[in-house]
Amino acid sequence: MSSQETGLPTAWEVRHSNSKNLPYYFNPSTKESRWEPPPGTDPDKIKTYMATHHSTSANPSSQILQSSHPQEGKIRAAHLLVKHRDSRRPSSWKEEKITRSKEEALQVLRGYEGRIKGGEVGLGDLATSESDCSSARKKGDLGFFGHGDMQKEFEQAAFALKPGEVSGVVDTASGVHLIERYASLSRCSAASLV
Repeated sequence: MSSQETGLPTAWEVRHSNSKNLPYYFNPSTKESRWEPPPGTDPDKIKTYMATHHSTSANPSSQILQSSHPQEGKIRAAHLLVKHRDSRRPSSWKEEKITRSKEEALQVLRGYEGRIKGGEVGLGDLATSESDCSSARKKGDLGFFGHGDMQKEFEQAAFALKPGEVSGVVDTASGVHLIERYASLSRCSAASLV
């Protein structure tokens, strides 16, 4: 893997964390590691490299057993996040400083929504290259979560969906999202997974 292929600055490389099961960025000369790309990274090259080499390939609903003992009352969902300059943290793995307006972010997200709902592409496949959340590495999959684990607006929208449904635009302090609900656990299904 060369810096020309990844778009990373010289001496930086992409490694895989066994404990988190996610890729991360490492500089062997300085021993620095980080989850976000280092300053000076070419956003287009790293986006292409990560989508090609570090995205999950299986259907998220078939990976339910990979979660460690999900609890009753939790749901599993994925999302695609588009941040804007007024987001609580206006940077991402793709861009060091996000400068788009909220209106521009909404326009981008509505374009993605049209492609997803039109059947052109799945949310997870699009999230891999387009989401501003580091969960893009896992096709936007957030795993199982319960009430109180997410921002209120996100949680309300996710819990209102039926498994397999994709939300409309959801606005939170993090940015604007599309959410796809994968699964929910009842007492019966949780017992059969453990």
